[in-house]
Amino acid sequence: MEDHASGPPGFIRNLTGLGDSLLGALQERVELIAVEVQEEKYRLVRLIIWLAAAVFAGVMMMSFATLTLVYLFWEGSRLAALAGAAGFYAIMLAGVIVALRRHFTHQPKPFEATLDTIREDRACIRRQS
Repeated sequence: MEDHASGPPGFIRNLTGLGDSLLGALQERVELIAVEVQEEKYRLVRLIIWLAAAVFAGVMMMSFATLTLVYLFWEGSRLAALAGAAGFYAIMLAGVIVALRRHFTHQPKPFEATLDTIREDRACIRRQS
């Protein structure tokens, strides 16, 4: 009779241990996701700050360069100087767009570490089954 009495508590103990292990793994994964979200947020804020600074400096440089160019050609061909500056800026814009597309295609996927960890966990579980 004692064998039957000791059977269910062992089963319950194993079930409790399994539940604890599952909750521990889930907690680790959620903490990892939280860390990665924080890193992505910092990376995005830094990117926005650098982009804003670059845009401001670029606009100021182009404005004053264009004003200087138009002033130099004021008498003879100011329209040609403006058209040349506009064409130059269009070519620069196309180059920046191509460079940005190339940059974003080489960036790591968000939450890559979390996804890798989950893949490893699934592979480990499959091996044990």
